[in-house]
Amino acid sequence: MENHLQTKDWGLGLNGHLIIAGPCSAETPEQIEKVCLDMKKENMIPHLFRAGIWKPRTRPGSFEGIGEEGLTWMEIVRNHLNIPITTEVGNAAHVELALKHKVDVLWIGARTTVNPFAVQEIADALKGVDIPVMVKNPMNPDLQLWLGALERLQTVGINKLAAIHRGFSDSYDKRFRNKPNWSMPIHLKREWKGMEVINDPSHIVGNRAGILETAQRAINFGLDGLMIETHHDPDNAWSDAKQQVTPAALKQILSQIDFRETAGSENPSERLNDLRSAVDHLDDQLLDLLQERFSMIDQIGAYKRENHLTVFQSDRWKYVMESRTQKGVTKNLSEKFMKELLYCIHEESVKRQEKQLREADPVKR
Repeated sequence: MENHLQTKDWGLGLNGHLIIAGPCSAETPEQIEKVCLDMKKENMIPHLFRAGIWKPRTRPGSFEGIGEEGLTWMEIVRNHLNIPITTEVGNAAHVELALKHKVDVLWIGARTTVNPFAVQEIADALKGVDIPVMVKNPMNPDLQLWLGALERLQTVGINKLAAIHRGFSDSYDKRFRNKPNWSMPIHLKREWKGMEVINDPSHIVGNRAGILETAQRAINFGLDGLMIETHHDPDNAWSDAKQQVTPAALKQILSQIDFRETAGSENPSERLNDLRSAVDHLDDQLLDLLQERFSMIDQIGAYKRENHLTVFQSDRWKYVMESRTQKGVTKNLSEKFMKELLYCIHEESVKRQEKQLREADPVKR
């Protein structure tokens, strides 16, 4: 899974953190031209210009993209900005039209990534074609689906690949339009060495006010670029108006981001090596303590088994959660982290005690 070309090797003059910007949807040639002119005026020219031509919508009747006609307007971008263009494709017909109009980079959207049949159709249509393809994460937090979509493309010979992190559907989290679930893009980069992940803060937060904070977090987590929806008149955009920004606002956002470089794992500095060694030592101590703690849990489990007590004791659990969480907060650990940590430890403790009960009573196995 590591034999692919990174963005700097796509032959498009891309270097450093990749910046992709442009409107959610291509609406009119005048709109595309105005966005380009404002970008030139602000000296805010991205590496790639994005514009949706086909827009998948949950229910019919919404604006579903301008269609093939919009692809002809992309020449405006080339004439004014002289940069590559990228658009989303959702099926083989989209691929054929995008290639016909010489789109430089394609991306597969979240609603398509979730369907392996659709991804395979796109992959088959791209067999033998030398074009970069970016893959957005699926709507649901499923790492295997995300990896699988990239693998399907690589299998047919697409070796210019990147991933896009746009968050995941979560009806319970009202802070985000799509919950970032930062562990997912990090796990993807671990699973597929060298895979670059571009963050899409526009779709994660769903409003322009939160883009800067989310974009900075993405860079802090070691992601490799940003895709930010940019419109000359966001309030009157035909789709996703609340999350689009003007070229001037885009310039301001990017100017405030501290673009950090990933520390090279092959030749880290002596100071970084020393710090990592200290962390390794502390982790060893932490694992020893966990081993000792679970040894005590096993003894508690044996006592419960001998005295016919239930594994789960609600009063004790409540005390442990409240007291440990409070103590953790006083040590500058977040309440959320403490609760998640304690839940994990508790779940493992329950499993170990349940195993003891099953072993003691073969009938219940």
